[in-house]
Amino acid sequence: MREIILPRRMFLWSMAVIYLAAFVSLYMQIPGLYGNDGLLPARWQLRYSGKSLGEQLLSSPTLLWLGPRLGLDTHTAMELLCLIGAALSLAATLVEALRDSVVFFCLWALYLSMYQVGQVFLYFQWDNLLLETGFLCILVAPLTLIRGSRGVRAHDRVTFWLIRWLLFRLMFASGVVKLTSRCPTWWGLTALTYHYETQCIPTPLAWFALQLPVWWHKLSVVGTFVIEIAAPLLFFSPLRRLRLGAFYLQVLLQVLIILTGNYNFFNLLTLALCLSLLDDQHVHFWLRKADKISNNDSKLRSWLCYLLELAVWSLMIFGSVVCFDLKLDTTKNSISSRTAFTFHQFNQFLKTVTIPSIWIGVLSLTWEMVTAMFRCACVSGFLKRFWGTLQWTVFAAATVAMFTISLVPFSYIEFDSHARLWPGVRQAYDMVDRYQLVNSYGLFRRMTGVSGRPEVVIEGSNDGVSWTEIEFMYKPGNLSAAPAVLTPHQPRLDWQMWFAALGDQTQAPWFTSLIYSLLQGKRDVIELIQTDVSQYPFYQQPPTYLRAHRYRYWFTEPKADGSYPKRWWRRVYDEEFYPTVHLGSTFLESMLNQHGLKDKSPPRRMPNTTVAQTVRWVRSQVRGVPTHILIWTLIASSVTLCLLQGLQNRNKHTERTPLTYMAAGNDHRDNVPDDSSDHCGKSDEQQTAEEEEKKEDGQDSEDEVEEGGGEEKEDACDDEED
Repeated sequence: MREIILPRRMFLWSMAVIYLAAFVSLYMQIPGLYGNDGLLPARWQLRYSGKSLGEQLLSSPTLLWLGPRLGLDTHTAMELLCLIGAALSLAATLVEALRDSVVFFCLWALYLSMYQVGQVFLYFQWDNLLLETGFLCILVAPLTLIRGSRGVRAHDRVTFWLIRWLLFRLMFASGVVKLTSRCPTWWGLTALTYHYETQCIPTPLAWFALQLPVWWHKLSVVGTFVIEIAAPLLFFSPLRRLRLGAFYLQVLLQVLIILTGNYNFFNLLTLALCLSLLDDQHVHFWLRKADKISNNDSKLRSWLCYLLELAVWSLMIFGSVVCFDLKLDTTKNSISSRTAFTFHQFNQFLKTVTIPSIWIGVLSLTWEMVTAMFRCACVSGFLKRFWGTLQWTVFAAATVAMFTISLVPFSYIEFDSHARLWPGVRQAYDMVDRYQLVNSYGLFRRMTGVSGRPEVVIEGSNDGVSWTEIEFMYKPGNLSAAPAVLTPHQPRLDWQMWFAALGDQTQAPWFTSLIYSLLQGKRDVIELIQTDVSQYPFYQQPPTYLRAHRYRYWFTEPKADGSYPKRWWRRVYDEEFYPTVHLGSTFLESMLNQHGLKDKSPPRRMPNTTVAQTVRWVRSQVRGVPTHILIWTLIASSVTLCLLQGLQNRNKHTERTPLTYMAAGNDHRDNVPDDSSDHCGKSDEQQTAEEEEKKEDGQDSEDEVEEGGGEEKEDACDDEED
């Protein structure tokens, strides 16, 4: 069985980077979204009714309840928690010892605290996914700060298996809901002919992707269904190459989404989950390092595996051809496709595979638990074996509990399967639901904007005659402005503007708060629209009147001669979205009162504690900096420092290598304890096995020791450094 040491470490490092991007992105938007002058002040979500701290945490699990005890208002407390989260995640990115269960617990608790008061601006599926993955990191990460060791634990494969199960639930559900929603574009395989221009914030490459022929778009939809519905079943395959094939299919899909759309950290988080499909041997292949695990499989077994893998891939291709009626059209040099099954047939398929997929998960988890138990039993020494068995018992129980409660949201995809769950499982899920430990997923359920991308355009005026459009920094508005590239930042106001355009303004109460804040000229809200307030048309004086209209946007098309147009977008007027209002207007006041958006409490005095002053100083240093630039700078700096640190460690090891050779040549017995004292984080089991091999093979000539001993140690250390 292959080791998963390197994929696990890569996953934890990736999670630290994703947490960094998430906290920094949210921190930069707190004043405009949740501040005292924000759109939806967070203090409205915290009602101090005289309850004890424990009762408050049970009713709403957020650390913001501690704000008054620290002399901080809710706004300042939110910024402080985000700064702590960003600092912890940055430190975990740079220092491996801090990629610890305790640190990941703190990061999860901090983000959960933000989520509890985030309201509509934080209710996205990727926020739920980050919280669920972050909680699993607590089980996957080592207890470095407590135990002082990053050695391999026997139960690591068990807890890391939960990451693979989460990836399966995410991808399988995302594929299934596209068909269960009965969206005509998904069933007609035409969804991608609309997706590139109707998604929230497309990238410049989305314009070029939309120009591809229709048959290619339809074939891409077929590929999406295969990757999201069929390929996830290979995640639990006992054949290693099938899992690797499924890994590369998932990576292909996520990379294409990143290139054509700005979906913040979601796709990066999905790529991190895909690391659970890898093993050390494949990472060594990436690093061009020889794998020291000898392949003892017989030729017969190898050929049987090859034949079985070929049969699986052939079955997937054949199933795709049959289910989507794929035909090669030589006259048009294209491939025709259509959905060759009905909704009833797909529903029957879903009923057939949902419960078996759960049992496949049960068998896969059981196998990991049994093999981990045998590892514990094979440890030499009673105390080590007892301690390993105790750890295995605790973490195996936690893994089983997480798997069990995850069946509730997973079975939402099929009603009959969900109804067959044991009631006790649903009760357990209800008990932990507020902590977002497990969630249901289903992205791109229905394709919007089939008749044109709806876009709300806000206009301001000082005289009610001449109107000026208020252009947002990221979302489409200006017809000549190129689409932005801002992954992994999520401008949450721009995203909600996209959702607001899909319905009526009464379905987006926060929009009235936005209009009211712009009429008052609140700087914190203006910075959500334009980080550089000088680009805001009314930065010197707030507009007297505001209104909003809905337009239909489309990407432009290449000219007849093949040249590119000067504009990226074209649009037509649709309808009025929000009537003309001014401060004190009857309609505006009625909407504010109807949605409870008018704050009648007296102005709050800003705290002057040392902590509050420090938080305000940090805010003054980053004010005016584009958030996506700040995130890119932090990530690039972290990656550079990590690379320099790795090169420095490798150079130090290279300098120590001649001394190792001399010690091996002078006295082989003296070399044994020196070598065993520097195993670069190897587990006790690995060290014991290597020492036994040395005892058996240590009677060979000293020349062989000089040639092989130091080299083997160098390879092992390089593995850990990489």
